[in-house]
Amino acid sequence: MPDIAVLWEDWADRSLPLPRYETSGAAGADLRANLRPEDREAGVTLPPMGRAILPTGLRVAIPEGYEMQIRPRSGLAVKSGVTVVNAPGTIDSDYRGPLGVALVNLSDQPYIVRHGDRIAQAVVGPVVQAGYVVVESLDETARGAGGFGSTGRG
Repeated sequence: MPDIAVLWEDWADRSLPLPRYETSGAAGADLRANLRPEDREAGVTLPPMGRAILPTGLRVAIPEGYEMQIRPRSGLAVKSGVTVVNAPGTIDSDYRGPLGVALVNLSDQPYIVRHGDRIAQAVVGPVVQAGYVVVESLDETARGAGGFGSTGRG
């Protein structure tokens, strides 16, 4: 299991929990909205179809050979229509900037993100970098060039 080094932003509320797995079988560690001091009381309102990058108050160092994927929380998506815009968002091992979560409100009602709310989950996994080689032709498969929806249902 790799260790993820975590650095608090200077302004961050350190009383909020670090990312953590809520159950022993959880694949993702919950990320919380760590709002800037001026936003903590009112929260951040996402209007219908509105997008915003919500701060976590953290910076991370992911070991080389790994990535962190930022994924939606299913309950938030189903109950409120709020999800991660670029799901999954990828945090590369060489990124050291602020860890933000790009959320979108797909519902027809405004949604308020409160300070400390669980807004996404982080999944850490190995990365394999591939080489790309130009060839004259590709091998044949049973599927061939069949694209979106070509394999049918079930």
